[in-house]
Amino acid sequence: MAVSSALKPVPDEAPHILVVDDDRRLRDLLARFLGDHGYRVTTAASAAEADSRLAHLVFDAIVLDIMMPGENGFDFARRFRGDSNVPILMLTARADSADRINGLELGVDDYLSKPFEPRELILRLGNILKRTVVVDTAQSGTRPDFVRFGPFIYGLARGELRQGEETIRLTEREREILTTLAEHAGEQVPREQLAAQGSAANDRTIDVQINRLRRKIERDPADPLYLQTVRGIGYRLVTDRG
Repeated sequence: MAVSSALKPVPDEAPHILVVDDDRRLRDLLARFLGDHGYRVTTAASAAEADSRLAHLVFDAIVLDIMMPGENGFDFARRFRGDSNVPILMLTARADSADRINGLELGVDDYLSKPFEPRELILRLGNILKRTVVVDTAQSGTRPDFVRFGPFIYGLARGELRQGEETIRLTEREREILTTLAEHAGEQVPREQLAAQGSAANDRTIDVQINRLRRKIERDPADPLYLQTVRGIGYRLVTDRG
């Protein structure tokens, strides 16, 4: 059931957020707060309820708790990422860095520890949604339409990676990183430049995302041909014309 603030009517074209948390009080608070900030909100108390909502509705992002009865947030994210690229902002009461790395390895786009400031949630969610807009009008006149590397073609406008007729699924964060590397094909891209794009990014999380990308495009991720490390600087995408 969609829940939004009674004080502010939310337009139909507003971003639609699925909040998945077994804490009813927190679900209701998040629904009202997000509604007050211009989002449409649907809630679910479990992974099973989330599946039911996802079967009938289209969402722009998911706010997902980790510790839930039944299927937990990690398991849900792993399964969900098998066939969807909808951005995920994960909530947890545990601030362990291992949990954050685990979530990022599963394809989660951002991570927020409880308790959190509601304003921070709004900022992080807004950043995630902005990153889903692949076309950058400020760069559209200068960057290539696509790049080729080995059997792969990456279209920058749509953020689509293909191998022959097959579309390779990318998370929004992976797409963002690959787009930046493709815009500078053959050039060294500093790790800091890639890290600056993500609200939760740092050197370690960039390495995690690069490793995920290598598993999707490299025959031997330990000895990459295309997504190469530039020691002490960052990374470089080696393309057919770079």
